[in-house]
Amino acid sequence: MREPYVRQLKLGPMDNFVYLVGPRDSDEVVVVDPAWDVDAIAEAVKADGKRVVGAFVSHCHFDHINGLPDLLSKWDVPVYAQREEVQFSPELRELGGALRPVGPGDDVRVGSQVFHALHTPGHTPGSHCLLAGDALVSGDTVFINGCGRCDLKGGNPEDMYRSLSQVLAKVPDTAKLYPGHDYADVPVTSMEAVRKKNPYFAFDNVDAFVAFRMRPRK
Repeated sequence: MREPYVRQLKLGPMDNFVYLVGPRDSDEVVVVDPAWDVDAIAEAVKADGKRVVGAFVSHCHFDHINGLPDLLSKWDVPVYAQREEVQFSPELRELGGALRPVGPGDDVRVGSQVFHALHTPGHTPGSHCLLAGDALVSGDTVFINGCGRCDLKGGNPEDMYRSLSQVLAKVPDTAKLYPGHDYADVPVTSMEAVRKKNPYFAFDNVDAFVAFRMRPRK
């Protein structure tokens, strides 16, 4: 797989990661989960000589999309969101003509490169990850040492199990995981390391996974 350009920005009070992602041989990028500080995003775009051609929304929670209005005021670009998330989220539907609903595995073309939207429900019905060459930008589906909550509105632990054990199982060990929050001792790691150390990848049946994921929070 080809190595893309990825710029990781830690923004906001919830340790969110916002990403600029695009081909190495192009100045075009999409902003993944624009939130909190669009001016900082714009500064990073300018500093790296890039050009925003779209936004990719991993899911609809406020801490991942609150920068969309400001972003769209700066750049007239499409916003890619999973179809089921659009149905789930009135906030996304308010984007009107900027919205580009995509389905599982649909292509998202950025410059010379084709990226893929992997539908990974569980945290929300339309959560999806961006597979960009050898980079997996995962939103709140999976973190380096954990996975997204399944007890919020639209969450489903059975769906989360299938997302991890089936959909993301197809992502090679050599791919790098770029999570939606800075919840670990490192900001990026390989999928091989995630599969070895992340406890949510250790289950071989859905019932055990659900019992572990939905255990009472301390």
